Amino acid sequence: MDQNQKIEEVLNAWLYLSMSVSNNRLVSDMPLNEAVICHLLYRNQLHCPDAPLTATDLCRATKMLKSQMNRTLQSMEDKGLIFRERSSLDKRQVYVFINHTSPLYQNMHEKALMLVEQFMSKIGLNKADDIIRLFTIIGDTADEITGHSS
Repeated sequence: MDQNQKIEEVLNAWLYLSMSVSNNRLVSDMPLNEAVICHLLYRNQLHCPDAPLTATDLCRATKMLKSQMNRTLQSMEDKGLIFRERSSLDKRQVYVFINHTSPLYQNMHEKALMLVEQFMSKIGLNKADDIIRLFTIIGDTADEITGHSS
């Protein structure tokens, strides 16, 4: 197979994956941006509880514009998915936290975990490290090529 054919096959596999794992299936109860923000807040509170995220941090991580982020966070706050607190040290800083007790968040998180668990049971847990490595390489490379790397 020549290089052009290989490139076509990679594109075909990428589109197949994108269509098979539609973002709507993973997070059907909320917009994708909200689900991604929930995930980022959840991971941050789990791994870095002493370093809460701000809207600026979330913009950097999601590559969303500040105006879009503000609208999204307001919508999420209205739904009870998040809450915000002003820093006691620097009043200019407003931290964003996931509301772990939100039924909407709990339902979305549980569904996403179950879907990934189903994938892994079919693919095999022994391939998880390879999948993580490849997805990370693909994401990093896409960011680099498109100029979106942090």
